[in-house]
Amino acid sequence: MATKYIIVTGGVLSGLGKGIAAASMGHLLSSRLKIVPVKCDGYLNVDPGTMNPYEHGEVFVLDDGGEVDMDFGHYERFLGVNCMSHWNLTMGKVFDMVRQKERRGDYLGKTVQYIPHVTDVIKGHLAEVAATESADLVIVEIGGTVGDIENELFLEAMRQLKEDVGRNNIIYVHLTYVPIPSGVNEQKSKPTQQSVNLLKQRGIFPDVIIGRCSEFLTRDIKSKISSFCDVDPEAVITGLDVDDIYEIPLIFESEGLSEILHKKLNIYSPPDLRKWKELIDNIKKPEKEITVAICGKYTKLFDSYASIIESFHHCSAHLKCRINLEWIETTDLTSMDFLDRVNGIVIPGGFGSRGTEGKIEVIRMARERNIPFLGLCLGLQLAVIEFGRNVCGLADANSTEMNDKTPHPVIDILPEQRTVTNKGGTMRLGGYTAVLREGSIVHSLYGKAEVSERHRHRYEVNPEYHNPISEKGMVFSGTSKDGRLVEFIELPNHKFFVATQAHPELKSRMEAPAPLFYGFVRACLK
Repeated sequence: MATKYIIVTGGVLSGLGKGIAAASMGHLLSSRLKIVPVKCDGYLNVDPGTMNPYEHGEVFVLDDGGEVDMDFGHYERFLGVNCMSHWNLTMGKVFDMVRQKERRGDYLGKTVQYIPHVTDVIKGHLAEVAATESADLVIVEIGGTVGDIENELFLEAMRQLKEDVGRNNIIYVHLTYVPIPSGVNEQKSKPTQQSVNLLKQRGIFPDVIIGRCSEFLTRDIKSKISSFCDVDPEAVITGLDVDDIYEIPLIFESEGLSEILHKKLNIYSPPDLRKWKELIDNIKKPEKEITVAICGKYTKLFDSYASIIESFHHCSAHLKCRINLEWIETTDLTSMDFLDRVNGIVIPGGFGSRGTEGKIEVIRMARERNIPFLGLCLGLQLAVIEFGRNVCGLADANSTEMNDKTPHPVIDILPEQRTVTNKGGTMRLGGYTAVLREGSIVHSLYGKAEVSERHRHRYEVNPEYHNPISEKGMVFSGTSKDGRLVEFIELPNHKFFVATQAHPELKSRMEAPAPLFYGFVRACLK
């Protein structure tokens, strides 16, 4: 069977949920097909790794060390796949490929132009991904909205692609916005019409239109969109506003989307949504309730911690527990009153000194009050600093990231990072194996002696302080194979005091919650 393609574009405004729509379609088709998701982003960065979370949201790290768009989190969680970094194609990567080809003389003296040379590179990359992965279906999400200047070349490449792969092997799905203006109480199709017209001007005629709306699209509005946009009425699908994004595949299925995709692509991969629905029902009908404090410095933008939120969501589904997240900004933390109303504390990852002293004080209170605590990446480092200061008697212990003059650098830069000058793609990135101590909390949670989690850091627990810290009772329950890098720490005589240098939230799935999060939530419930 020839590789099939679904091209997902968006219009009207950004943030409508193209990534979730693409992932949901993939979920519906994943029972019999090998699906590869590809994201095309118009920005000139090679990857989002150097962007502030306020600028771009969470940086999602893959097993192979790639720093990619946060939509890959949705792809992995909905499709159950481990994505590859070359599945994220930015315009920065494209231009870099074109430049390298030109320097090699691949263009044989020709003037290098946007068309055909840039668009050929885009199409060639998609074909290479499909061939390398032996993909049955490639779902390509075009970032941004139709009309954005930065995605014009991607759209042109997608227009050309139908001639390369054959019209029966490709469909175009366009996500738009159907507003219901206040006081009018009527679904409006004009934004969709205008967006589709912009798409048609670029030579792309959508086969399916998904209308994002706060209500199910009426038969009348579907008929109107069908008439003005030249699509079948049954191919106008509701993209309903939901409290839980995992409901979207169920909604798409109820709207008949999987059958439409089967017919238009001549494929058959029926979805089995029974287990998925059962887990969502568990979330909707919780039997218990807890509150967890997320103490960070990007708390004004929840997308900065998207994978953490999803990890708790997965725990909710399996433990039938409502988990309320309370966001605590630690930059100017003046009161610890929130500790009286929470069942557990999470210190997430981050960079820089802003807010760290507030986090250290929160960790001290969690340790002394026996409040369940989970530290992620920087959270582990700050837990070691707090323990060094207040238990080991190492006055002014710190990380050299925060204070390079500290008398006790219990956290120091990785030796291989000392000579690094470039910022992008140079951290310790991707999946690394840790050896777990038998009898430890983390060993019992993972149920095996070795685990691989994803990393994104430059600093480590200083090996010179391993013995002084462990002698005072902190257990280094997981290390790198050579024993140098501390991967997991815990305090044994505590309800739950565990931290990891990794980001286990990146591998959590609806069907299989991250073990550390699962153990933490169970401790909070007790």
